[in-house]
Amino acid sequence: MSQPHDTVEVAQDRLDTVQRIRDIIHDGDRCRTGAQRWHPVAVPRFTPFPALRYSDRVIDDLIAPPYDVLSDADLDVLGARSRFNITHVDVPRESQGTDRYIDAAATLNQWIDAGVMEYDDSPTFTIYRMRFTDSTGASRDIAGVMGGLEVVDEGAGGVLPHERVTPKASTDRLDLTRATKANLSPIWGLSLAAGLTALLTDPGETISSVTVDGVEHIVERVSDAARVEAIAALIASDDVLIADGHHRYGISRTYRDEMRSANGDQATPADETLAFVSELVADQLSVEAIHRLYHDVAFDDLVAALDAWFERSDAGVPDAATLATMDTEGVLCLVAPDATAQWLSPRPGAFDSVRSLDGVWLEHALADLDHRVSYQHGVDHVVDAVTAGTATAAVLIRPVSVAEIERTAREGVLMPPKSTFFTPKLRTGLVVRSVA
Repeated sequence: MSQPHDTVEVAQDRLDTVQRIRDIIHDGDRCRTGAQRWHPVAVPRFTPFPALRYSDRVIDDLIAPPYDVLSDADLDVLGARSRFNITHVDVPRESQGTDRYIDAAATLNQWIDAGVMEYDDSPTFTIYRMRFTDSTGASRDIAGVMGGLEVVDEGAGGVLPHERVTPKASTDRLDLTRATKANLSPIWGLSLAAGLTALLTDPGETISSVTVDGVEHIVERVSDAARVEAIAALIASDDVLIADGHHRYGISRTYRDEMRSANGDQATPADETLAFVSELVADQLSVEAIHRLYHDVAFDDLVAALDAWFERSDAGVPDAATLATMDTEGVLCLVAPDATAQWLSPRPGAFDSVRSLDGVWLEHALADLDHRVSYQHGVDHVVDAVTAGTATAAVLIRPVSVAEIERTAREGVLMPPKSTFFTPKLRTGLVVRSVA
C-alpha cells in the first residue's frame, strides 16, 4: 500500500501545548485547569495519519465486528452483503489456502486502485462516537479518537496492559499485517489524561453513521491543524491503558521490530499502530464481566476447594437478575452441571490480603487445585456450556469498576486474563491505517 506523504507538525513540547489548552479541559462539571497531571516518565505519541476510508458514505454493508468474534456463518452473511465488505480483507479463512494473506492484500489494493477506498488528503484524526443503552438500561455516549498510537517495548511504560494475556499460537494477525502493510482494526486504549472528552465535544466533519444492534456508530474527520495538535498533545500527556486488543498490540510490536531491522533501525510508520482512544471515565464506559468455566476437574473437588474460602447458599436458577443480585450482595455465583446455582460469599477475613477482584479471589482459592479454566461472556452461554458438559462447572463474577481499572493501571498491577469485557465492540472498516 502507498499513501500520501504530507505531514502535520505536532508540537514537540507536549507540556507547553497541554498548558495552552488547559482552559478547555474539564472533568465532568468541574474545571481541571490546575489538576492536569504531568509525568516525567515515558508517555506515548499519538499521531494523525492520512486515513484510508470507504468512498461510499453509506457503510452499512461494508463494516463488520472485530475478526475474533466472527464465526464462519457470520462471515458468510457479511461477505454476501457486499463484495467490498471489510471481512474480505480482514478475515482470510484457512479454506482459502496458503495464499490467503497475499490475496487479501491484493483485494485491498484493487479497492484502492478502483476508488472503493481512498486516502484523506492530509494526516487527520477520526472522532468515533458510540451511543447506546447498556445492559443495565443506562444511556451511554462514548467519544473517542482514532489515530496512530506509539508502539512501546514491553514494560517501557506509556502504553499499559491492564490484564495478563492468554497466549495465542496463531500468527494470523502478523501474517495479515505483513501482507497488507496495514492496520485494519484498532485496539481500544483508555487515556488517563483528564479532558479528552471535552476536546472531542465539538463535532468534526461528518463522514458516516450507522446503527447496528442498537448501537449508533458515528464517524467524524478532524483535519484542522490546531485541533489535531491539541488532541495529540493531550493524549501524549499521560499513560494510555489497553482496554481491548492486547494481542494486536503485541503483534504491532513484533511487526515494528521487523520493520526497524529491515530499515537499519530507522523510524517507520510501524512505530505506531491504529488505536481508538477514549477517556477513562465511568459515565462513558460499559464494562461487563467475563465468567469462568472450569474443566478437567471433578465437580466435588472444585466445590471442596471453593468451600475453604467461600460460604455457599442456594441461588436458584441463574438468569439476568442473578448478576444484579451479585452486585448488590457482593457475592459470586457457582453454576452446577444441573444448571442450579449457589451464591459464593467470601468467608470473613478470607481475602483480607488479596486484591478485591473476583478473578483474583478465584485464582487464589483454586491455586492448589489441578484444573483448566476458560472464559465466557453472557450468563445464558455459561449455563449452556455447563449443561452441555463442555465444562464441569462455572463461576459467574462481577464486572470490574472503572475506578479499579485505573487504580491497577497506576500501580502497574495486572489483572487475571479476561477480567473485563468492554462494550460495545469497535467496528472494523471505519478507518484503515497504512504502515508502508
